[in-house]
Amino acid sequence: MQPEILLTLSAGSVRPLLANPQAFATDDLKLPQSVFELPEFVATDLQLRGLNLPTDLLKGFGLPEIDKLRDAADRAHCPVLLVFEEPAIDFTERGPNWAKAIERLKRLGLAANRLGCPSIAVRAHAADTDTALEATAAGVKLALKELDKFDLNLLLAPHEGLTYSAARMTDLIKKIGGFRIGSYPSFAHAYASGDLENTLRKLAPYAPAIAASVRGFDEKTGEHDGYSLEVCVDCVRSVGYGNTLALDFVGRGEEAAGKKTAKKPAKVDIIGALLKARIQLEAATSEPELALDEEEE
Repeated sequence: MQPEILLTLSAGSVRPLLANPQAFATDDLKLPQSVFELPEFVATDLQLRGLNLPTDLLKGFGLPEIDKLRDAADRAHCPVLLVFEEPAIDFTERGPNWAKAIERLKRLGLAANRLGCPSIAVRAHAADTDTALEATAAGVKLALKELDKFDLNLLLAPHEGLTYSAARMTDLIKKIGGFRIGSYPSFAHAYASGDLENTLRKLAPYAPAIAASVRGFDEKTGEHDGYSLEVCVDCVRSVGYGNTLALDFVGRGEEAAGKKTAKKPAKVDIIGALLKARIQLEAATSEPELALDEEEE
């Protein structure tokens, strides 16, 4: 029997909704008006079982706001499972910027601890050289000592340079060592790498969580754009993965690449795409039922 995979939401998916809920309003859904209403919406309307939070959604929060969000998550039975710092950190730095980075990680550690969150994820900014690998490993070890007081795991998300290839990412994780370090892969990165299946298979064993990137769906066929979500699930399950998949709407094409176009982009049905992805992922992660009570013909 395969281990159960928990389906959650990467809250970065709904940034546009939180910024302007009226623009996405429908008769069917009561959209969250703030991040404090997000856990109830995720659990009730999206039928997902947890949250990954990018740190920009916590901007301006003090401990009272952090505690308020944790209480909202507890009431909705939708815990915050990961806090994700999206700007990359240079772990090879040892000057003034390094002190700022460590202080930032300590603040993130405190916030994650108050949220009852087991992990924080970051990107490592470094050139793809052996020297940078050694320096990054040393820097991450120093960071882990600071985070250890908060009882947190540190996950590395793929980033251009040193951690872009799965092989180099695993080399780095092995170099760092210990049980507090891991990876935070994504379907989108695996697809962009040009070797989706091997990338996911290599990184999944080190991953307490994986971003199940959602680009969009073909209106006629219902197929996911660019890659099959089912294939992605098969890849990670083939190496025994049984942790969480965080649905993460990233858009597609030029939108996903962050490119600007001359034309005004069409309104995207983010919630519709997330619901379709949830249905496909539920089907891909569920165990088939054995009809033992059926009579033989």
